[in-house]
Amino acid sequence: MATKKRDYYEVLEVSKTASSEEIKKAYRKKAIQYHPDKNPDNKEAEEKFKEAAEAYEVLGNEEKRKRYDQFGHAGVGGSGGYGGGYGGGMTMDDIFSQFGDIFGGHFGGFSGFSNFGGGRSSTKRVNRGTDLRVKVRLTLKEVATGVEKKIKVKKYIACKHCNGTGAEDGKAYSTCSTCRGSGYVTRMMNTMLGQMQTTTPCATCEGEGKVITKKCVHCNGEGIVRDEEVITLNIPAGVAENMQLSLNGKGNAARRGGINGDLLVVIEEESHPELIRDQDDIIYNLLLSFPTAAMGGTIEIPTLDGKAKIKIEPGTQPGKVLRLKNKGLPSVNHYGTGDLLINIAVYIPENLTKEQKEILENMENSPNFQPSQSVKDKIFSRFRNIFE
Repeated sequence: MATKKRDYYEVLEVSKTASSEEIKKAYRKKAIQYHPDKNPDNKEAEEKFKEAAEAYEVLGNEEKRKRYDQFGHAGVGGSGGYGGGYGGGMTMDDIFSQFGDIFGGHFGGFSGFSNFGGGRSSTKRVNRGTDLRVKVRLTLKEVATGVEKKIKVKKYIACKHCNGTGAEDGKAYSTCSTCRGSGYVTRMMNTMLGQMQTTTPCATCEGEGKVITKKCVHCNGEGIVRDEEVITLNIPAGVAENMQLSLNGKGNAARRGGINGDLLVVIEEESHPELIRDQDDIIYNLLLSFPTAAMGGTIEIPTLDGKAKIKIEPGTQPGKVLRLKNKGLPSVNHYGTGDLLINIAVYIPENLTKEQKEILENMENSPNFQPSQSVKDKIFSRFRNIFE
C-alpha cells in the first residue's frame, strides 16, 4: 500500500502564505540537514532529502504552486497514479542538477554540495525533455467515480538503436578532452579584488562530459526520434474543468539522455443533458405540474448513478430546494462528497379549455387558493437574498 504523501508546506515547515524566498530558504535548510554526505548510509535521511526536493519542485514553481493550493497532490502529480515525484525515479544527480543554483557556493566541505554550486567537478549537466500538454474529456459520471483512460501521444522518445546516447551502437563516443569528462571547465581570472574562480559548462561537449565520435544514423546523433506511445491515465474522482494534472516523466525524451519532460493533462467536462455541476454539488431543475405541486406525489429524477424517487409534499412552492445528501461529487482532496440539489419550479398551464377555466374560476375565491403573508415572505425572501 502506497504511503500517503505529506503536505508540501509541512515538509518544508513553512506557512501557506510563505514567499518564494522563504520557501527557497526552507528548502536549502532541509537539503543541508538531510544531505547524503552528511548522513552516509542513512536511508531515512535520503528519503527526507528527496521529499524536500519534491516539495520545492512544486512550491518553488508559481504555476505548480497554484495548482497544488487549489487541488492538492492530485493537481501536481501526487495521487491517482500521477507522478510520485523524486521518490518515483529521479536520482540524486537529477536533484543536484535541477536545484543546485539555489545554493551558489560551498558548504563545509561536503563533496555533494560542490555539485550544487561552483565546484561541479563530478556532476555533468543533465538535459531535460520538454513538457507535453493534452486534453482529456470526461463525462460527469467519470468525474464522480474517477476513470482510467488510455491515450495515444505523439512525442519524442529515446532512440532504441543507440539507447538515447546519439552515438552509433550506443558506444561511439569518448570522454571530452577539454573538461576531462566533468562537463564543466574552471578558469582563474585576475581582477581588482584578486584572483576569482569561475565554473561554466564546457563548450566542447555542451556540458555532457563526452563527445560523439560517430553519430547514430537513425537519430542523426540527437538520441531521440519521433514516435507514438500509449499512456495510461488514472484520473482521480472529483477533478474539475481546466484542472491540470501532471504525469512525471511522460513528456518528450531529452536529447542524448537525461530527464524526460512531463505530460500535462488538462481536464475538459462534457455537459450532462439534465444535471448541472456546482463545484462538488449537482443541481437538477425539477419542473412540477400544478396538480403535483398542490397535491404532492412521487417523482423519479436522474442521479449520477441512475435514478432516484423523491417524495413531493402537498403544497410544495416554486423555489423550494430539496437536498439529497452525498449524492453529488467527491472532493478531489478527499474532503467529503457534495449533495444533489433539486430546484423546484411549477409549470402554470399556458392554454386552458373552457371547462378548465370554469374550474379555476370557481376556486379563485377559495381561502386555500389565496397565499398567506407567511407564504409570500417565505417565497420572496429567496429573491431578496439573491440581490443582497
